[in-house]
Amino acid sequence: MFDVFGSVKGLLKLDQVCIDNNIFRLHYKATVVILIAFSLLVTSRQYIGDPIDCIVDEIPLNVMDTYCWIYSTFTIPNRLTGIAGKDIAQPGVSSHVEGHDEVKYHKYYQWVCFVLFFQAMLFYVPRYLWKTWEAGRIKMLVLDLNMPVVNDECKDERKKILVDYFIENINRHNFYAIRFFICEVLNFINVLGQIYFMDFFLDGEFSTYGSDVVRFTEMEPEERGDPMARVFPKVTKCTFHKYGPSGSVQKFDGLCVLPLNIVNEKIYVFLWFWFIILTILTGASLVYRFAVVFMPKVRLYLLRARSRLSAHDEVELISSKCQLGDWFILYQLGKNIDPLIYKEIISDLSLKLEGKEMV
Repeated sequence: MFDVFGSVKGLLKLDQVCIDNNIFRLHYKATVVILIAFSLLVTSRQYIGDPIDCIVDEIPLNVMDTYCWIYSTFTIPNRLTGIAGKDIAQPGVSSHVEGHDEVKYHKYYQWVCFVLFFQAMLFYVPRYLWKTWEAGRIKMLVLDLNMPVVNDECKDERKKILVDYFIENINRHNFYAIRFFICEVLNFINVLGQIYFMDFFLDGEFSTYGSDVVRFTEMEPEERGDPMARVFPKVTKCTFHKYGPSGSVQKFDGLCVLPLNIVNEKIYVFLWFWFIILTILTGASLVYRFAVVFMPKVRLYLLRARSRLSAHDEVELISSKCQLGDWFILYQLGKNIDPLIYKEIISDLSLKLEGKEMV
């Protein structure tokens, strides 16, 4: 099993140069790793273990298992509560009247591993777009100034290159910043869309799944109906039809045990809470981004916090001369460059912008 998860470790490596932020990384690192790990877990259980076992008279068990796995099983939603062994055989498993009792078919389980992997790929799309649009600009500008020890002569040369680039290209970085902001919006749209997608995938059950599970744990035992048994039943029914000796159609009802749903129900409880938290955090980051775009004073405070070793008047001068894109480039550089070197860059840049010659 450890070999299965070993392939995910490559996504966890730290980037030498940071070109985004923590919320962005929650999408393309944490969420992608979680979804791929869950996909591999379900795959290992589904295709290496025994995902379904059915019991029926007169039909070979392996035939029944394969048939029910391919053509789905079903439960009776209004038979979820009751005493097992007395009122019902299992939650959702009971006799029913065709045309009168609702029958719910469960076909999702053979698709779970593929859907989880597909979702992981969707979470990586904004990152892929941003890496393509960014084209290594921050890495090029950092010029190894993120190293704790840099030769003085080399450091001065690289600082001059960076400051000269900034002066020559000032007020030309707005489109660069806007493309990053677009990717942040895409992250929010993606996580919201995926909540609705999973709700569709689970027949409208996902949107309230986590809250239903929490509410279930707080109810009295005799009153509660397990939402996990409703969405991910461990025991279901399956009907097999075949021709009898006289040519008439014979009907065989079987009981099927789905051990895979023990894993699925826990996966989707976790994903419900994770997606809700991720949506809230991403929404809050968009509010923060809105303030950054439309409130220059906020940009000043943030740049001041990023260059905390620099003099306030130098930061204010740079902030007053820079547009949104220039501020964004400087802020991103501040994440990557050693604080002492960044202080010197801010000082040199303020002198240049003020029209003075550096010594």
